[in-house]
Amino acid sequence: MERSGAAVRAHAAEIFNDPESPVGGNPDGDVTVVEFFDYRCQYCKSAHAVLSDLVAADGRIRFVYKEFPILGPQSVAAARAALAANRQGLYVPFHDALMGAQGALDNDQIFRIAERAGLDVGRLRADMESDDIDRAIRENLMLARRLNIQGTPAFVIGERVIPGAIDRAALEQLVRLARNG
Repeated sequence: MERSGAAVRAHAAEIFNDPESPVGGNPDGDVTVVEFFDYRCQYCKSAHAVLSDLVAADGRIRFVYKEFPILGPQSVAAARAALAANRQGLYVPFHDALMGAQGALDNDQIFRIAERAGLDVGRLRADMESDDIDRAIRENLMLARRLNIQGTPAFVIGERVIPGAIDRAALEQLVRLARNG
């Protein structure tokens, strides 16, 4: 645990305040929960509902999304599309829709989901090619390596790095610990 605390302290700005990482929940919340995830990860998909409910019920959690596409080219395409959706101010609804998607997540499905989420798909396609999006994904991958995150989902809460899916009770306890210093 202490090793992860030192790594979190050393990379706090990248973890908690990277301008390329979308923020949800309460942007002024008193505790920040960071999730490294992949849209093709079934554990991430199952944790999504628990996380969404906790963030909504608590009301004081700032949630930072870290695109961590490690499960192949479809994961990368979905991550690129999500970061591009952020430029249209629709990251969270698009993220929620991608997390709820079943089956293969190919480009056609990604763009259908984008359209249903209200995104301008032409603009989304163009924005997906941005060097800034390449850089954001590359930096998330490097940050995960520095934090010794090797799979998804993984969370950073306070100074703790938590690998793997966790249940609501464990999440609530970690938020309480972070809140109480």
